[in-house]
Amino acid sequence: MVELTGVALILGGGVLLAFGAALSVYGVALLGAVLGGGAGYLVAPTIGGAIGLSGAVASLAAVAIGVVAGVLIAYTVLSMVVAIAGFAVGSLLGVYIVSDLAGVSGMLPKAGVALGTGILLAFLAMFLTKTALIGITAFLGASFASTQLTVGSFETAASDLTVDPLVVSLENPIFLGLFALGVLTQFGLFKLGWVGKIAGALPGASVIRDRGEQEPAS
Repeated sequence: MVELTGVALILGGGVLLAFGAALSVYGVALLGAVLGGGAGYLVAPTIGGAIGLSGAVASLAAVAIGVVAGVLIAYTVLSMVVAIAGFAVGSLLGVYIVSDLAGVSGMLPKAGVALGTGILLAFLAMFLTKTALIGITAFLGASFASTQLTVGSFETAASDLTVDPLVVSLENPIFLGLFALGVLTQFGLFKLGWVGKIAGALPGASVIRDRGEQEPAS
């Protein structure tokens, strides 16, 4: 099961990396599923205890609940999911800045910077939805596709009650290459007008734009 989950994370990361924003609400739904499933995995022991399950069954149930919740929220309030994802990614970036770049240790500095960067990115995501979604999906997609975020990362984070295993190293060349490729690919899809064609072929999809951005003339 762990191996299949790992493969699914890599494949899902590849889709987010190249087509996250281009897939409109479908991409956001996938983002919601990833975030919801990850959150469910982290709180699996708590949920399992509440419903009388344990071990792999509890993890599977928690992930399933998280995935369903993430997808439902994505379809209901798209901008909220992007903002939540922005907060999550921003917080992890804050921890990386404090721990790896500044070399500062301690819970208080980490929490303070993580909260600040998380709120900042979440705020920007509410106004620059398309731009933020491209960056967020490329970041998470590259993290999964480069195996910087794995099932083991979530297992360690859940068992040790810390987010440190989920912090991605921005100095990893594979991650950087994939992230750049994802950003360029997604902006290219928008620039070439292919996103409109993709959205037109998907039921209920629409072209995601930044607030105030005008629809290009045909």
